[in-house]
Amino acid sequence: MAGGVAFAYLVYFAGQLAGHGWITDPFGHPIAQDFLSFWSAGHLALTGPASAAYDWPAMHMLQHQLMGRNPGGYLGWAYPPLFFLAAIPLALMPYAASFLTWVIVTLVLYCVAIARVAQDRGAMLLAVAAPATFACVMVGQNGFLSAALFAGALLQLETRPLLAGLLLSLLTYKPHFGLLIPVALVFGGYWRVFLAAAVATCAILILSWLVTPDSLAAFAAHLGPMSDNFLSGGVVAFYRQQSLYGLLRTLGVGDHAAFAGQGILFLAMAAFVAWLWRSARPLALKCAGLCVAALLATPYLYFYDFPILSVAIAFLWRAQSFTRGETALLLVSQLAMAAFTVVHAPMGLAGAAIVLLVVLGRLASREFRTAPQPRMA
Repeated sequence: MAGGVAFAYLVYFAGQLAGHGWITDPFGHPIAQDFLSFWSAGHLALTGPASAAYDWPAMHMLQHQLMGRNPGGYLGWAYPPLFFLAAIPLALMPYAASFLTWVIVTLVLYCVAIARVAQDRGAMLLAVAAPATFACVMVGQNGFLSAALFAGALLQLETRPLLAGLLLSLLTYKPHFGLLIPVALVFGGYWRVFLAAAVATCAILILSWLVTPDSLAAFAAHLGPMSDNFLSGGVVAFYRQQSLYGLLRTLGVGDHAAFAGQGILFLAMAAFVAWLWRSARPLALKCAGLCVAALLATPYLYFYDFPILSVAIAFLWRAQSFTRGETALLLVSQLAMAAFTVVHAPMGLAGAAIVLLVVLGRLASREFRTAPQPRMA
């Protein structure tokens, strides 16, 4: 079935590309999709100060020129200066070639990471068939890269702590996904990884300041308005936020109360990760729990970020093959997420919660209470 879904994705995207409904229009102009923000930011960094990427009117003007029409808005740049390392090379290529290169390269990294985690090449096909894969390819987003960095770092914890720390520092291009990682490292006793990640992150900040001091300051100044627009202001519909915050705002709960609810969930996930990583449970199960908790902990979460959930599922498989009940639950989680195409609700939250149930089920099982800690690589 996974092969059929993956093939259907391929046929759909090929048809959309041929019919100019994906990537570019019939005139060769970019279509307003998320990848356009990466390409635009890369162009602004190449032609002027990198801080121009955080200038909303400048982004709007450039995208107006690139699209050959007034898009009525713009796709903003909301990433730390670190992500210019990806955006600038992408801007050196024509738009369509750049889009396809980005999607293919990051998808391959993601598939290889999933296969390494699950220790099963067949897991790649299941990961490609996940609904989040379709969403990530459709808009050219960076969910595959985030998942690959997460998986790669966790795989290297035991054998290559310095490499694990470096990969975690690269994940700071999406800092909201790293909120619980220090908790896991400290309570798990992975001090070398923690120190390596801290040093590498400081080095990235210093290098960013030395190379483009204006962009680091612009990013810091950009955080407040971005939060006001994309969270509190609901510039993008609240149901698109796949978090508890998004669910509460969709149900009509006020901003402060929704943030309070998300804060309680964050504290619960932090306590869960601290307990889990201090325990004697298998490392693969700890990694699965951390991946799910990282998604649930943040208020700022989009559907294209959910390849990380496939990393959690792959770690569950690494720990032990699925029972029938677990298989049913995981299938329901993916079907719930697929329903996002027709249901205006944060279905990614539902999918992540169901995978968390599988993790909790294993934690409650006597079989997983005390298990040897395998070395992962």
